[in-house]
Amino acid sequence: MKMKLIAAALLAAPVMASAATTSVFTTLPNDPGAILVKGVGDGRADDSAAIQAAIDAAAAGERARGGIVFLPAGRYRVSRSILIPPAVRIFGIGKTRPVIVLGANTPGFDKGVATMFVFTGNDAYGNKKPPFPVATAVPFNPETTDANSGTFYSAMANIDFEIGDGNAGAVVARFHVAQHTFLSHMDFNLGSGLAGVYLAGNVMEDVHFHGGRYGIITEKTSPAWQFTLLDSSFDGQRDAAIREHEVDLAMANVSIRNVPVGIEIDEGYSDSLWGKDVRFENISKAAVLISAEKSVFTQIGFENAVASNVPTFASFRESGKTLAGEGARYRVKAFNHGLTLDSLNAMGTIRTNWQTEKLSALPTPKRAIAPLPATTTWTNIHDLGVKGDGKTDDTAALQKAIDSHRVLYFPTGQYPISDTLRLRPDTVLVGLHPTRTVIYLPENSPGYAGPGTPKAMIESAKGGNAIMSGIGIYTGVTNPRVTGLLWKAGASSMVNDVKFQGGGGTPREFTERVPGARVDGQNPSMWVTDGGGGTFANIWLPHPYGWAGLFVSNTKTPGHVYELSNEHHVRNEIVLDGVENWEFLAPQTEEEVRDSSDANALDIRNSRNLLFANFHAYRVTRSPKPALTAVRLQNSTDIRFRNVHVNAESGYAMCDENGCAPYLRASKFPFENAIVDVTRNAEVREHEFAVLDIKDPMPVAAPPPSLPGVGAVEKLGGGFYSISGAAVAPDGTLYFVEHRFNRIYRWTREKGLEIVRDNPLDPVNLAIDASGNVMALSPQGPDVTVYSFKPSEPADRVTFIPPTPAKARTNVTVALPGSIWKNDAEFKDQLDHQTYRYSTLAEQFAQGMATPKAREYVSPDGSLVLPAFRAFRQGDWRFSDTMDAMGFVTAKPGERVFLTNASENRTYNGLVGQSGTITDLKVFAERGGESVAVGPDGKVFVANGQVFVYGADGKELTQIQVPERPIQLIVGGKDRRTLYILAHHGLYAVAI
Repeated sequence: MKMKLIAAALLAAPVMASAATTSVFTTLPNDPGAILVKGVGDGRADDSAAIQAAIDAAAAGERARGGIVFLPAGRYRVSRSILIPPAVRIFGIGKTRPVIVLGANTPGFDKGVATMFVFTGNDAYGNKKPPFPVATAVPFNPETTDANSGTFYSAMANIDFEIGDGNAGAVVARFHVAQHTFLSHMDFNLGSGLAGVYLAGNVMEDVHFHGGRYGIITEKTSPAWQFTLLDSSFDGQRDAAIREHEVDLAMANVSIRNVPVGIEIDEGYSDSLWGKDVRFENISKAAVLISAEKSVFTQIGFENAVASNVPTFASFRESGKTLAGEGARYRVKAFNHGLTLDSLNAMGTIRTNWQTEKLSALPTPKRAIAPLPATTTWTNIHDLGVKGDGKTDDTAALQKAIDSHRVLYFPTGQYPISDTLRLRPDTVLVGLHPTRTVIYLPENSPGYAGPGTPKAMIESAKGGNAIMSGIGIYTGVTNPRVTGLLWKAGASSMVNDVKFQGGGGTPREFTERVPGARVDGQNPSMWVTDGGGGTFANIWLPHPYGWAGLFVSNTKTPGHVYELSNEHHVRNEIVLDGVENWEFLAPQTEEEVRDSSDANALDIRNSRNLLFANFHAYRVTRSPKPALTAVRLQNSTDIRFRNVHVNAESGYAMCDENGCAPYLRASKFPFENAIVDVTRNAEVREHEFAVLDIKDPMPVAAPPPSLPGVGAVEKLGGGFYSISGAAVAPDGTLYFVEHRFNRIYRWTREKGLEIVRDNPLDPVNLAIDASGNVMALSPQGPDVTVYSFKPSEPADRVTFIPPTPAKARTNVTVALPGSIWKNDAEFKDQLDHQTYRYSTLAEQFAQGMATPKAREYVSPDGSLVLPAFRAFRQGDWRFSDTMDAMGFVTAKPGERVFLTNASENRTYNGLVGQSGTITDLKVFAERGGESVAVGPDGKVFVANGQVFVYGADGKELTQIQVPERPIQLIVGGKDRRTLYILAHHGLYAVAI
């Protein structure tokens, strides 16, 4: 098939030229599946239509799996937003990079935020129309869907950009993408523009920002995990090089110079920021401006940062505290701010670690990602007899090509093999699209069948500097002996932009519905062993048929891992056994409902000298069951954890009969612990922390001080699947729910534990009125269901309570969710496009809690009201603030109530009003976890790994240590002097 040529219209508009930069794709790869843009490219004609037409042609390719667009060298003027659909990759080609220019005073780009290139997405949420169309597109189109958590493989590389005068709102790219996407090898000459990138995602490498108000402005990524920036630079931004929040930024070999502020974290927000080998030069105000300094979500770390003419390295926005540099030039050996743990089996405290030394000169920077060989050295495998037609067995032809040529280019195609491809020590395999270019093993391949030792599809030679880039690997689902990539190459080797197909983002022709398939029945997708190491970047391993995604064993060769996405495996995501000298920057794991509800995110065995920075261990919010730990440690030491995030919140733009709304919610089932050390018989319950060192000997935590009036922890019952949703009757009797088994329990001192109902009505949370009627909230029905019963009556007597219009009430008790996750920033443009200000999380929380509810559920005796918080549906699941909470808190209108905002990890108190509103919210404590309860003497108890006890003035008094992670607290008993503590599997009590 001949390469398609798309012609451009001619429009005149002169633009100033910029200096040419080094091209990394100097020659045009021969790829019959690619699209070639043929615009005028003279800097005067408007090439918008030509570029868009080529992109659209690539997006409409075979099975709409995206494709490759080549843009030849030239100067291409654009006058409107270019839309890049999912999985389309655009590569500049030529001895010099092509330059895309926005001419002076281009209409639509003079104010607000206006993006030249918009990476778009398919609707990942099941909505009929985009709930939040891209507001920054020029011209605006209500049908344009922003890139989202389902936007994979999109990319742009080897292209430069230039913004002319009079374009104060111009931004080159809106890049709100998910896995296996990147921007690379680019210069952004921003001139009068606002920024180079607005809304970042996944990986950027070798990108350089010159001028502009900012280089990057960004917030939470669309899948709510990390963004990694490598081998890049910023120079001459007017306000800050990077302005961001909650993006979980990881950096290596990044230079920032000639700016007032290096990295600015937005007011009222946190971030997990990690920098390795970062350079700051000529920074007038601060290298990093830190906000929300008391938040556990604020996790800031630098190692081996260097500075020249940077008087202030760190500035803390709220307190005004600063950290001054040491002399004209200095090295930051270590800077950490955030929750710091000194030992296992203990909770952390917010601290700052600051270690510097003077330098006589700045060292030479070292690249994180080695460049690929020049395109002039690439040999096209089609010229060597390899077919790539998805039918012909290419094993012999590929092996012959590997044996005879060092650098091999794989055009788009599917390459079936039947035996191991063995690489030379210096082999380089290059593709440009890992879902359009796939090496795969057909189902039931004889060489991989039956019991036997592991057998690789691709195996590197031991040692050497082999490279594999831009290629997909698919092991099938009926090949029990297979491992996709067996890597034994040395410290100078690299695996980059490789997708192990299967699971999320897999081409539809590779189906998992094959007779004989066994989930968890294959070897790991990628196995690094026998002295293997090197650099591993932008890799995605979601195939649930391997017993792990990444397995590293038996090696001391250094390994550097950047932005690894490892998901959906039944037992293990990442396993290290006998490993030393590795570092992981921005590794992310995800556990899905059906595939991996029982999986560990990270299992470290018999290993040492490891670093994990900006580590996300995530379980989807639909998870129906508890899981013990994200990280399992066995016989390992000298492990450094920096910026750890163990979470189970996710975002959806959901719609109902009232329209669409952002809905970010937290699951009841994140990992119970961040870490369990089976050798030391210890655990870490903090879900968010900045610093923990595992070493020998480990310090032993001192027990918290005893507190008069607080008794010992007593276990009342155990063996539960998971319990929560507790409420206390007027006589002090405790009722609670075991949702998995549709059970409602009662506990009294006289009779102990009793089951009072097990009607199949999915009770989630309980509330009890003044007459002892138990109200149960259930996700059954088209919306939600509320029903009531008297425990003394037969089980068939159930009253269903319809919602009624809310009205003003005085002498009633209002039941409200005790913990709310309020953070909508990933769904719509939270940035005010005129003032360039973000509303803070506290402001969002206050606004949401002050919004009246239109309907309510009233108890049978009229003494209790349950406001109807808006509920959403996603498939078989229902979500609302009232269902997502571990339990309710209650108060009368005019009284104050305590509750937590889990997205800030804060405890608030506020004034209860009419129609379920809470106003006058005030921060009570910087700890705010799963639940909060107030004792008879005004003491406040907060469940956040352990039970934190505060005085009425907000001063922390002590901690109550519970054998399991506490998830709901409620005060009851006949004299209201018992603090009941619900854990997933056990029920406890403390006399207060």
